[in-house]
Amino acid sequence: MAAATTRRYDPERRQRIIDAAIRVVGRAGIAGLSHRTVAAEADVPLGSTTYHFKTLDDLLVAALRQANEGFAKVVREHGDALTDPGRDLAAELARLTGAWLGGDRTGVELEYELYLAALRRPALRAVAAEWGEQVTELLTRRTDPRTARAVIALLDGICLHVLLMGGAYDEEYARDALARILGTGAGPAADSAE
Repeated sequence: MAAATTRRYDPERRQRIIDAAIRVVGRAGIAGLSHRTVAAEADVPLGSTTYHFKTLDDLLVAALRQANEGFAKVVREHGDALTDPGRDLAAELARLTGAWLGGDRTGVELEYELYLAALRRPALRAVAAEWGEQVTELLTRRTDPRTARAVIALLDGICLHVLLMGGAYDEEYARDALARILGTGAGPAADSAE
């Protein structure tokens, strides 16, 4: 009886369900996500998942919001390097992207899987756009909003290419491409090709 009472009061249950959803998607993809698989993963009654998240989209929104923290956290922790006009913005962005991709690869893959799920699930689109808006806001301290969005599009493309092709991240290439968009020079890669 005491165990049931202890189990009933579970203020961390919602968070455990989100964490379980992220693990399920990481292991089985979006197609493997259901209230039942998440309940089993979180070791909670099935009704708990539907109590906290009425639909799978609600659960995916919470999971995506949490997964989005990966790159956003890296940017927040190093935001001074991105906003300092004395620093090379292209080099700093290339370095931070490398640090993110070089960290927990499963987390990066999961973040993009949830991000791309927004293509088919309109409920996820606003959340998928949140991190881009946060980074755009930060970058507009050094450049205009259109250029900031172009930088984000380039970084998305580079990251997806690395993830899909399984290749290594090329920081020098990223820095050169970013410098071109930012208008800070063609970079040494282009200079040596001439």
